[in-house]
Amino acid sequence: MDRYVVDQLARDDETTATLRANADAGLPAIDVSEAQGKFLYLLARSIRARRVLEIGTLGGFSTLWLARGVGAGGRVTTLEFEPRHAEVARTNLDRAEVGDRVDIRVGAALDSLPVLAGEQPDPYDLVFIDADKVNNSNYVQWALRLTRPGAVVVVDNVVRGGGLADADNNDPAVRASRELLQLLAGEPRLDATVVQTVGAKGWDGFAFAVVN
Repeated sequence: MDRYVVDQLARDDETTATLRANADAGLPAIDVSEAQGKFLYLLARSIRARRVLEIGTLGGFSTLWLARGVGAGGRVTTLEFEPRHAEVARTNLDRAEVGDRVDIRVGAALDSLPVLAGEQPDPYDLVFIDADKVNNSNYVQWALRLTRPGAVVVVDNVVRGGGLADADNNDPAVRASRELLQLLAGEPRLDATVVQTVGAKGWDGFAFAVVN
């Protein structure tokens, strides 16, 4: 099904080239799916996002979709822990002719976020979180500091093949996802849900929240 949908609605030479370049560089194949990349692009367009924060760049596949979504006058700030990943991402984004829209910051996101906040940037319209899962709750709390009312926060990979609903599952990523949902449920500044996905990346899903 994913292949059919992508072939009909999300086939793109530059995004395909990005996935190929990531594989050739030996990066882990943990990018968002092609269909989800198209979703991020449409989401950014639909809310007229001009400023996007991405936590977790990898090789820039999702970054490319987001950079297209914000348009020529928009800006994506993306945080990546691994210098090699950031280097591959920069090459991919420049090849796709959106590199001038993207600021890649290298280092641990929990170190980069306070620096970013200290620069007092204009509020972000959209935050996409797809990094180390154990820190998702921390990243959402930072997102609240850096966004405006009406902004959207998306956290990828929270369903964990259904593990999210299993209170006895001790996998660190599952436990982090359950902690995240508790945060979302109890945080009055956010209105949230979880959208499950089944496809090329298996059974998973993402949390989707709007800042009140």
